[in-house]
Amino acid sequence: MARVLTDVESVRARFSALQSPLAFFDGPGGTQVPDAVIEAIGRYLREANANAGGPFATSSATDELLAQAHDVAARFLGSTPGETAFGANTTTLNFALSRAAAREWRAGDDVVCTRLDHDANVSPWLELARDLDLVVRFCDVDDRCRLDLDHLRSLVGERTRVVAFPWAANSVGTVTPVAEIAALAHDAGALAWVDAVHYAPHGPIDVAQADVDVLLCSPYKFYGPHLGLAHVGREVAERWRPYKVRPAADEPLGHRFETGTLAHELLAGFVAAVEYLDSVGWEWIAEHERGLGQRFLDGLPEGWTLHGPEGMDGRVPTFALTHAEISPGDAAARLGEQGFALWHGDYYAVEIMRRLGLPDGALRVGIVHYNTADEVDRLLAALEAVSPLRDETAS
Repeated sequence: MARVLTDVESVRARFSALQSPLAFFDGPGGTQVPDAVIEAIGRYLREANANAGGPFATSSATDELLAQAHDVAARFLGSTPGETAFGANTTTLNFALSRAAAREWRAGDDVVCTRLDHDANVSPWLELARDLDLVVRFCDVDDRCRLDLDHLRSLVGERTRVVAFPWAANSVGTVTPVAEIAALAHDAGALAWVDAVHYAPHGPIDVAQADVDVLLCSPYKFYGPHLGLAHVGREVAERWRPYKVRPAADEPLGHRFETGTLAHELLAGFVAAVEYLDSVGWEWIAEHERGLGQRFLDGLPEGWTLHGPEGMDGRVPTFALTHAEISPGDAAARLGEQGFALWHGDYYAVEIMRRLGLPDGALRVGIVHYNTADEVDRLLAALEAVSPLRDETAS
């Protein structure tokens, strides 16, 4: 078992990208990758680059990698290798999986989404509703952007086929009660369909404990390469007829949803990313991120409005901010000039920005485990200085 790291400098030493002066608070859009991931991708391309199923050494090595990647994915998700599927990205996987599921549905059936969802777990259902005359309903949030579970219960009925929801919101950082929502869906005979893209870099996932039917995430959000990954529970996978070419295997079940040749070199990088996380440990990650998140909240300068949970309970350290005197885009540009990487806009979280009345979206600060207290302090100072009012006072 690899040594568990206990300090941020040891972590950062494993990322060449972090030797840059740029302070990365853009993790919700994609994290940096440790050198081991880069090396694993290059090693595959140098030593084992081939398609699968051939009677020669490089193809055999690729077959072994495919099996290893599914084994590692199952361990990462608390799933089984036969229930895991890789794809180009979460959005592409979700369009494919939602269409396989919907072969069984009829006009008038409904899907329940939430105002917290990334559009990757909304638009597939909206497009199906257009095609099949379905109904899409939205669960609302309270004034701190937490799901209104009473409203959710009122929306779920006998015609509900899916309850689609995020494990954590990529916009305001809210963490949802996954197991409770899954139980609510199952009590109505619906599928629990969870987008874990934003949660995956912040804590462990166990689909068996959460009792969800479909779960999607993206390795490039947890220190790996650009891929999509899904858990598809055996019970539903056996029932669905996937969209696939005729020669593609039906077993293992998850492979039925992997259309075409996978990006083998990226699977090698995925394996290395999970090994990296194992070496750091979720306990240290959670403690370090919570401390940085609280430090950020305690120091947030006057004039900035936080949208979402006020403390660190019930959230990940992702913060959506607005300021009365400067737009999110202008703030991001100013901060970018000062060496801070942050996103602005709606980050494809269309519904929550509408719900909050933010047509320009928000400035998003995304803290992950490789960030430091010094970076947080410097960002807080920059946020205090970025206001146009301060500029006018100084002049």
